[in-house]
Amino acid sequence: MTEASRNQQLLARSLHAVWHPCTQMKHHEHLPLVPIQRGEGVWLYDMDGKAYLDAVSSWWVNLFGHNHPRIKAAISQQMDQLEHVILAGFTHEPVVQLSERLAALTGLGHCFYASDGASATEIALKMSFHYWRNLGLAQGKPSAKTGFISLQNSYHGETLGALSVTDVAIFKDTYASLLRQSIQIPSPDWRLAEAGESAEAYALRCAQALETHLQQHHATTAAVIVEPLVQCAAGMGMYHEAYLQRLRALCDQYEVHLIADEIAVGFGRTGTLFACEQAGIRPDFLCLSKGITGGYLPLSVCLTTDAIYQAFYDDSTARGFLHSHSYTGNALACSAALATLDIFAEEDVIARNHDKAAAMNVQLQALQDLPIHHLRQRGMIWAFDVASTHPDFSRQFYLEAMQHGLILRPIGNTVYFMPPYCITPDEMSTLVDHTAQILRKLG
Repeated sequence: MTEASRNQQLLARSLHAVWHPCTQMKHHEHLPLVPIQRGEGVWLYDMDGKAYLDAVSSWWVNLFGHNHPRIKAAISQQMDQLEHVILAGFTHEPVVQLSERLAALTGLGHCFYASDGASATEIALKMSFHYWRNLGLAQGKPSAKTGFISLQNSYHGETLGALSVTDVAIFKDTYASLLRQSIQIPSPDWRLAEAGESAEAYALRCAQALETHLQQHHATTAAVIVEPLVQCAAGMGMYHEAYLQRLRALCDQYEVHLIADEIAVGFGRTGTLFACEQAGIRPDFLCLSKGITGGYLPLSVCLTTDAIYQAFYDDSTARGFLHSHSYTGNALACSAALATLDIFAEEDVIARNHDKAAAMNVQLQALQDLPIHHLRQRGMIWAFDVASTHPDFSRQFYLEAMQHGLILRPIGNTVYFMPPYCITPDEMSTLVDHTAQILRKLG
């Protein structure tokens, strides 16, 4: 059997058996799937041996490149000891060690684990709601703090609770009748600022809109949830850290929880280990996933404060947090996460990323004469918007990129790069040069 026939057979089997995520499957009648056989560094290889530069870190999860020896070794070593044990009534060394290290890095207390980002969001929302309920019970009166606030154009996941605080039209419109209502406030995305208005001034103006809302509704508001510094699904909408500082102050003033969804932007992606560090704030809940295992195994976590944890500490089962996942705190995933933290600690990743970001910024000057605008960067995220009136620009660009050996998935008219941190200067040059060729071809 030839390699080409293996390729085609795998594609046919996948279309017959697999329902792919966020995909209109009928499109694959004309848009072929890409069968990936192996990976190495920033590269993925199909069954014919064709290489593709993974410029989106396989949906933002792969931090240090595919086939990383340290993470593989950690998983292999753990596999010889314990693959998984129920975390209700039991514990194990990897989950304890990971929780201790995350607490030390974030200044937060206990960790509650799940397997994906949307689940971490669900945990934070339920914990906030349940905290206020428990507080009301302790005071002998029911709590009215049951509402949630998120940013316009926000994305926090696709389970029902997470979708309730997500503001992406295609999801919100389709499942509206299933969702709990929440409030959306103006996004501080600096692309929305008025002409001549600085990113900081616009961010503070958006924060004023939140203050106006909280003045009237803080008694019925449990929490505000935001993606710190970058609203990824909004087309990499970036904003000034002054917004987070003002948000923290308002949440303190009006006794409202602050949930930081760092599922996509945590673990060095914005230039610090966690995005909230750039504003000098600590949230009440911190949601992490994606890069937590370096992209190797599913894992998510919601960290919270000791004060919130204590509100659940009681003889009553009903006051305990009523949530569980079968694979909570999986030992193999925790071992991958520990290896990921070791790489950050021992290989000076953040400082090296700063140098790589500066080098990429120089390379991107080659795009300045092309029909793009709002070229922007935050840490190891780059994005620009394309002046195109093509009704299906994102798919058209994606197909052209695949022909050039690049994996790029535009969000609307926004092209973004979120590569693994191991990308080299030569690979950056390849990425930028081929992107420029695609833009010129599409006109």
